Amino acid sequence: MSSLAEKGLSISKNALFSVFINKAGKLLGRPFKVVLVLNETANKLASKESGDNKFKQLFSVAYTLIRLVRNYVSGDYRQVETGTIVSGLGVLLYVLSPIDLVPDFIPVVGFLDDLALISWFVGKFQSELERFREWEETHATTETDDIPAAKKPTESYTKAEQLPAVAELGHS
Repeated sequence: MSSLAEKGLSISKNALFSVFINKAGKLLGRPFKVVLVLNETANKLASKESGDNKFKQLFSVAYTLIRLVRNYVSGDYRQVETGTIVSGLGVLLYVLSPIDLVPDFIPVVGFLDDLALISWFVGKFQSELERFREWEETHATTETDDIPAAKKPTESYTKAEQLPAVAELGHS
């Protein structure tokens, strides 16, 4: 069995995901539409939360990704590569889309490919997520819309040793 991150890597190389990357690149210049995508994705994640700790870690990272893109689009946080933002927005568009490699209407399995892609993103961009979380500790601590704010360091994965390692994100 392969890990979620390996499945996510496979999805990231799929032609269907490249459609989401292209859409993300075009969408990045339209901040209002990006905010709508972020809110819709946060709502979708909130309605699917799992009690399993590995999935909670992935949801935490997904919310961090949403906050990262939001702060980038608003101009509050720019210490990140534009390619990371485009990839992150592509992941969020994929998660939001009901039509992807495994359609979301298929119970459980339909959401695992979304989680696998998030897991791949964590593995590839973990250092940038860590930097954003460190910045977030001192700069962005309020909730906006339905996107949970960063938690205090004792409640969140804000330091490198507290972030979930890709291997910890689980196997299917």
